[in-house]
Amino acid sequence: MAPFSLMSVGANLLVKSLSLFSSASVVRCSCVAPVIKSFSTSTGGPPKRPLTAYMTYVKEMHPTISRQNPGVKNVDIVRKLAQQWKMLTPEQKQPFQVASSTSREEYKLALEKYKAQLTPAETAALAVEKRQKVAKRKAIRRKKELNSLGKPKRPRSAFNIFMSEHFEEAKGTNMQTKMKSLRDDWERFSATQKQMYIQLAEDDKVRYKNEIKSWEEHMVEIGREDLVRRKERRAIKAKTTKDTKKKSKVTVLKAKSPKKKTGTAVKKTVKTAKSTKK
Repeated sequence: MAPFSLMSVGANLLVKSLSLFSSASVVRCSCVAPVIKSFSTSTGGPPKRPLTAYMTYVKEMHPTISRQNPGVKNVDIVRKLAQQWKMLTPEQKQPFQVASSTSREEYKLALEKYKAQLTPAETAALAVEKRQKVAKRKAIRRKKELNSLGKPKRPRSAFNIFMSEHFEEAKGTNMQTKMKSLRDDWERFSATQKQMYIQLAEDDKVRYKNEIKSWEEHMVEIGREDLVRRKERRAIKAKTTKDTKKKSKVTVLKAKSPKKKTGTAVKKTVKTAKSTKK
């Protein structure tokens, strides 16, 4: 892989960005314009959402950086572009922000035009599709959150364990053919051959049951009851309430228990009783 010099690339990017404000700025900005005019309803679908200022910058600069660094991976180029974007001044970012703002305005007009030509059925279908996309994004964000909080992985089935062990050696050149080959092999297995994987799956269920119980108790402790299963939430709350009541009862009993008389106090009591008799 060819070495990627941040200093040299940074200098090139700054020169290119600064040249936007030179006398040839109109010519330089013309390369951003094609990014804006991408809204067409000729395909029958809704117009594409506009790019942000940062994404406009990436789309503009990516080809140049790729040509300058042919051996660098795309993810590394994007990472460097992100770093370079942070280093730009507000004045250097302005052309891309203007392009993004213009793009948003054109998007709004194109979207209104697109919606106006839809039938009621198509409008309803578009609304359903939007809700599905929103739900999908929420599910992805929730999954990331659960992973960051260390939620235990669900138990694997016997077939999943078998598949993970034999996937590399399975016949086929792609995922689909390999999966079909493994499924056929699994179905040909006898009950005795499957027993080992079934036992491993049962062990994994026990592992998950123990881990999820501890994890959910911890979630309740840190105030994230919304991540706990409803049934388990009630059980954990009941257990916590019971433990709290026990502690309160013990505290009350300790407070009410009379103090034991010391030896000196007992002697004084006996002497007082004798003197009274006399």
